[in-house]
Amino acid sequence: MQDIKESIENLLKSTKRKGMEELLQWMDESGFYSAPCSSKYHLATPGGLAEHSLNVFQTAMELTKTIYFTHNKDLTFDFIDSVVICALLHDLGKGGQFGKRAYIESEDPTRGAFQSNKELLYIPHEIRSIAIASRFIELTEEEQFAICYHNGLYGELQSVKNHETPLYMILHFADMWASRVIED
Repeated sequence: MQDIKESIENLLKSTKRKGMEELLQWMDESGFYSAPCSSKYHLATPGGLAEHSLNVFQTAMELTKTIYFTHNKDLTFDFIDSVVICALLHDLGKGGQFGKRAYIESEDPTRGAFQSNKELLYIPHEIRSIAIASRFIELTEEEQFAICYHNGLYGELQSVKNHETPLYMILHFADMWASRVIED
């Protein structure tokens, strides 16, 4: 787990985004690195959220190199920074907010190891992720869009149709590939 944490921290620091140190401190203190990624699906284990985030980053970088760069010779550091930020922070809201974890140990283990925390008001994790990250760093419009709609038709926020961007598509596919193939 320490290796995953160090990798995430080093990658996010590499963006040199103002406020990143404060965000990393918040992630550490909020339990991001020990949180599960889901209640009963992919990586529903302690530390699953951080592991999933790194899996999404690694997949997103492969997509960026093999697909995006092949068709766009102007691959910039800004785009790479956006891939890093979106991939590693897209599920930030799954860790929780306001001092409350998003997932707690299940009252009924037959339904999964974790359950949603009823003490935390329901806000889609995509929106929560943007709200948390934006407290510390400035997200670009395209980064907010990609994080907001990263679940595509599988999420509650489905109005991405005909508005797709390269960053959104990379994040969406990387998230799907990580959760359905790598982590399954």
